Amino acid sequence: MRRALLAITGLAASTTALVVLKGSPGVTQAAPDLAAGQPVNPTPQGADPGRAPAAPGDDPAGATPSQSADAPVSPKPGKTTARPSGTRTTTKAPTAPRTTKAPQPTTRRITGPGVDNEYGYVQVQIVVSGNRIIDATTLSLPSGGESDIHSGDVRDAYNGTGGEVVRKQSANLNTVSGATETSNSYKQSLRAAIEQAF
Repeated sequence: MRRALLAITGLAASTTALVVLKGSPGVTQAAPDLAAGQPVNPTPQGADPGRAPAAPGDDPAGATPSQSADAPVSPKPGKTTARPSGTRTTTKAPTAPRTTKAPQPTTRRITGPGVDNEYGYVQVQIVVSGNRIIDATTLSLPSGGESDIHSGDVRDAYNGTGGEVVRKQSANLNTVSGATETSNSYKQSLRAAIEQAF
């Protein structure tokens, strides 16, 4: 029993010396306190000289050998350092319900029919946005002589964005003095254009 204890003690001391020497950077020779001719792992006093020394991995007492300082450290079991190679899952945010926009009013041009009278030919065009008349213009009016003057009076009274057609939003217009026939023909073409528009 005593011999075995001494053998274990000697083995532990020599293993520690080897680890210290191996782990110290720049140390290439034996520790200074060892004699030059003395073996690194001598047979302990009282040990059986015929018995082979124990290998560094053999531990009769069951203790685990100490690790070298240069030995690589493996990761702890159960922990992985690599990312899993699965597909990434993303959750889609709920979409807001769609709101329907009110239809934007479209601008339309409506042309009334041409109307003949004893002075000439009258034709009216209106511009409508939504359910409103926003402009009125004459495409044709009687011309020549006094007709030019009367046609100009009709044009000034009824046409344009600020004329009587836009203000009244109807064909119930006041008759232009001195241009009764032309005024009536204008109203007739205008009334037909309004009926097409609405």
